[in-house]
Amino acid sequence: MMTLAMCCGMAAAFAQTYQVPVSEQHEKMLTGKYQPTWESLETHQTPEWFRDAKFGIWAHWGPQCVEGSGDWMARSMYMEGSREYKWHVEHYGHPSEFGFKDVLPLFKAENWDPEALVERYKRCGAKYFFVLGNHHDNYDLWDSQYQEWISQNIGPHKDILDGWAKAAKKAGLPLGISFHADHAWTWYEPAQRYDLKGEKAGVYYDGNLTKEDGKGKWWEGYDPQKLYQQRHPMSYDSWSDGKVHDQWGWGEGACPPSQEFVTNFYDRTLDAINRYHPDLVYFDVTVLPFYPVSDCGLKIATHLYNQNPKSVVFGKILSEDQKKALTWDVERGAPNELIPEPWQTCNCIGNWHYKTSVYEKDQYKSAETVVKQLVDIVSKNGNLLLSIPLRADGTYDEKEAKVLDDLEAWMNVNGESIFGTRPWVKFGEGPVAEMDIKLNAQGFNEGMYSHLDARDIRFNQTKKYLYVTALGWPEDGTLTIKSLAKGNKDFKKSISSVYLLGYGKVKAQQTADGLKVVLPKPCNAIAPVLRIQK
Repeated sequence: MMTLAMCCGMAAAFAQTYQVPVSEQHEKMLTGKYQPTWESLETHQTPEWFRDAKFGIWAHWGPQCVEGSGDWMARSMYMEGSREYKWHVEHYGHPSEFGFKDVLPLFKAENWDPEALVERYKRCGAKYFFVLGNHHDNYDLWDSQYQEWISQNIGPHKDILDGWAKAAKKAGLPLGISFHADHAWTWYEPAQRYDLKGEKAGVYYDGNLTKEDGKGKWWEGYDPQKLYQQRHPMSYDSWSDGKVHDQWGWGEGACPPSQEFVTNFYDRTLDAINRYHPDLVYFDVTVLPFYPVSDCGLKIATHLYNQNPKSVVFGKILSEDQKKALTWDVERGAPNELIPEPWQTCNCIGNWHYKTSVYEKDQYKSAETVVKQLVDIVSKNGNLLLSIPLRADGTYDEKEAKVLDDLEAWMNVNGESIFGTRPWVKFGEGPVAEMDIKLNAQGFNEGMYSHLDARDIRFNQTKKYLYVTALGWPEDGTLTIKSLAKGNKDFKKSISSVYLLGYGKVKAQQTADGLKVVLPKPCNAIAPVLRIQK
């Protein structure tokens, strides 16, 4: 029989006190099977549809694409001497007179065709589609009832999320929404600064403006502080531009967020979830929004799981226990091992927000690079979420179109080796597979995978087939797969027939050194995929 003391002990184990508890005054967390505790959320399973999907495309698109300066320009334009600051001053004016709030009306989305874009992504193999709900710039891309700086009011005068959601539904693709605005509190702190030298020395940037300052201006009636969220002291060492990264998890001297700010993010996020019913939600945070100082993120995840038990919530830099409650996201990289729980890499062919110099310098990832990363990730039980940067008008450029065309061509022939597969007993073999490659914080190790070639081989499987992909075509036309040597313990069936996707049956012989496969001239520009019946 359970005693009172035991009951009290169990209650204490599940109890958690937070420095900034979120208020549910406006938006109530949906109750149901799941509770806002790690113990409860750990019972949620990443759905099979996500494990089958393997590949999604992300429209990481918003007003920070206007200047073509790339990701985080709304922060960097307030950093005196930075490339983004210099470009902004030259083309638009000093950030005390023309700040990011003034960039927002220039985001027109005048050539945006969500249906055509989503259909294009689907033809490239995307099995789910992600959109930006808001970024660190704190601008909501829907008709938000808890924020006035929104796409419905300023810029395109459109509910961007609504357009994307309808397009995804028409295409039959699960919808993902990413929310990043929880970090506006510290991310925008440079907007409180001023120049240290020059004719504008000591003149504060527009991050200090208030609603009253807008009289007679285009933004009269709007409160800049609802955008910049700077009614608080700067965080410790905030003038050090890189300090924000150390404070990403709300430690290291980060100014604590107010309950008003935390609750506002919570209300906005639930508002979007309740309107558009996403299947996936992504947070660009350590673990969950405002964790560990607030229960905000736990309540959002609980709400979504109770609303849609087959939904997915992503978090970064997770403990092993937290990976049971959330789906682990790795940014621009991958672990170099097979991961038991499903996970995801988020990556981009260029910069997260459209960057003109990437186009001008031909710096986009090729379809070859994307495919090799995808194959490597899938072999390790992961998915790839790929961003194709859009210009401010809502279109991609012709060089990005070439990447999409090449990706579609490879997927049309080899997609069966990706979608609906599961890892084999080992993810791969070869020089890179055998390297001790570490993650850098939330990822950022993709450079270690930039030299994949025919010596690196990756495996995955269905119930019927084993798929073997060489990450390049061997120069001599012969591929040796050591893991499938005669007498190996992992694939005991004698291999007498090997099929090359896009070509047909090829010569193969099992020896003590490996399965030796004679390949024809390359029948695609990227990587050969072999199919072996189990």
